[in-house]
Amino acid sequence: MHLLEVDGLEKKCSQLVLGTDYYKPEIAGKVFELMDTFVKIGGNTIDTAHIYAGGKSETVIGMWMKERKNREDIVILTKGAHHNQHGPRVNPQAIRDDLFTSLERLGTDYIDLYALHRDDPNIPVSVIMDALNEHIQAGRIRAIGASNWTWQRLQEANDYAKSNGLRGFAFSSINLSLAKANEPWWAGCVSADNETLDWHEKTQMPLFSWSSQARGFFSGRFTPDKPDDKDVVRVFFSDDNWERLRRAEQLAKERGVSTIQIALAYVLNQPFPAGALIGPQSVDEMMSSHAGTNIRLTQDELRWLDLRSR
Repeated sequence: MHLLEVDGLEKKCSQLVLGTDYYKPEIAGKVFELMDTFVKIGGNTIDTAHIYAGGKSETVIGMWMKERKNREDIVILTKGAHHNQHGPRVNPQAIRDDLFTSLERLGTDYIDLYALHRDDPNIPVSVIMDALNEHIQAGRIRAIGASNWTWQRLQEANDYAKSNGLRGFAFSSINLSLAKANEPWWAGCVSADNETLDWHEKTQMPLFSWSSQARGFFSGRFTPDKPDDKDVVRVFFSDDNWERLRRAEQLAKERGVSTIQIALAYVLNQPFPAGALIGPQSVDEMMSSHAGTNIRLTQDELRWLDLRSR
């Protein structure tokens, strides 16, 4: 599996990132099998968060690493400072509280990739970057990133860090998929538009995409006259996305692969370092995604699929 470099991290990250938002100790047998298979196919990067499954996701990952004795082989990407019922929590105290809790659950003394789960534009980037750098200096974090931040805020934060001799954000995690979102899946979420793609190409900042396969939009389960999933309809049903699906189907037939594998290859073949979060429910689903990593698309094919070249 292709590996990506992230500034500040000695280990390289697998291009496929295993999503674990539903993992919990109650289904340890299933998730241990998935994590074991992920490692066997060359994966090493596991995505979780302080809020996933009420904290159980981090807990069961920690159990697995302890049992397999493989902590040093694994890249943990976890996230904190998500908002709660009272509103935004992107502040030094919340970052500290969530980070320490995540370390305890995971059974480790450091996080490879630590991301802020949300942004709060009302908080100056100086406050945020100062707080995160304290944890880097203490050895609790190897590299920092941001989930659901706009490219403009990322640039502002990194400009501040550079001017003040601090470590800046080394990666971003937003939604990037061949199907373009009509509106955020959840409030405060960010999806990549053309400006964002151009910025990543210019800066070469790695992007780890969540919902990289657009919630199954390219699986064949959806058609314009089958609005069964209201959220998928709300976010992904559009004339342009049906055309993207048609083009992905055409290219998949030419290549002898599945349409959803073409959709995954679109994410992985960007002109900047890009990884895709996947959330397989079975070994077969994971192997399908693994096969998609072997598909190479040209920049002309990417632009054609994305309707940037009609």
